[in-house]
Amino acid sequence: MQSYANQATKQKPKLFEGEKWLVLTGLLGFLLAAFCGVWTLANGGEVAPGGDVSKAFSFDAALGAFILSTAAIAPLSGMKARSRALFRRVYIGLALYSYGAETIQNFRGVNPRFVESDSLFDQTVGNIFTFVALFLVLFYLYLGVQFFRAKAYKLRPELALGVRYAMIAVTVSFAAGIWISANQGRFVGVDGNIIWLHGLGFHALQAVPVVAWLVERSRTKAHSLIHLTGITFLLGLISIGWQTMNGHALMEWSLLPAAAIICFILSITAGAVALRKAALSGSRPNNGNRNRPARF
Repeated sequence: MQSYANQATKQKPKLFEGEKWLVLTGLLGFLLAAFCGVWTLANGGEVAPGGDVSKAFSFDAALGAFILSTAAIAPLSGMKARSRALFRRVYIGLALYSYGAETIQNFRGVNPRFVESDSLFDQTVGNIFTFVALFLVLFYLYLGVQFFRAKAYKLRPELALGVRYAMIAVTVSFAAGIWISANQGRFVGVDGNIIWLHGLGFHALQAVPVVAWLVERSRTKAHSLIHLTGITFLLGLISIGWQTMNGHALMEWSLLPAAAIICFILSITAGAVALRKAALSGSRPNNGNRNRPARF
């Protein structure tokens, strides 16, 4: 019976397991971002008539972090090998095109998302970029749905719960990205800036699953900490989105920015408590399992 339990434990998927190529694709984003960052420091970001290498820097770094986070959680989705392989190949292709369009076009002096050039080549790259962004959203929604199924929850319950909250936040970020496209820019009203909502939501992919991973490693299995982290993170996003829709800056001293700050502080506090519980669990002897390797 004990050997059967140990075998079941070993069968549980690990973070990043089988996702070498997604990891390399994510790291490529950081490499491109580093190149764009050095270029910007040496030569400035703007490239006439409409390019900005500093924007390529932030885009490549953000997409790289997003792909790496995806590589971490994909093995926990419960998808079959063929479905995972299809998702992996499609997402790598979409990411590579996005890296290329954003980086090369900005170096050429063209904004790849809002093309003002009359060149057929630039217009074609921009139009394809729009469809690539759409497919990035659709395929990610397909991945996200897997974590709301019982199969993913049974594999690693705490992490599945954390990813569920993260996926809701990512959906909000995708919606903000569509808002930017429909709005033909990031600015709303007098001082509203959609980019904050668009960017912060994606960071839920790192924040909430990390707390879930810490809870998984602790003895208490305090799922309430995962719920608190996820709910406060989402409430913070809602506050930011509401403030932006009103056309106001996030830095002004008013109710909604204050609510967002409080929510994110609570989310960070829950993470700190989870870290403490995991550290205390690791420092205590685990009866009969002292030599069991940590599961990642």
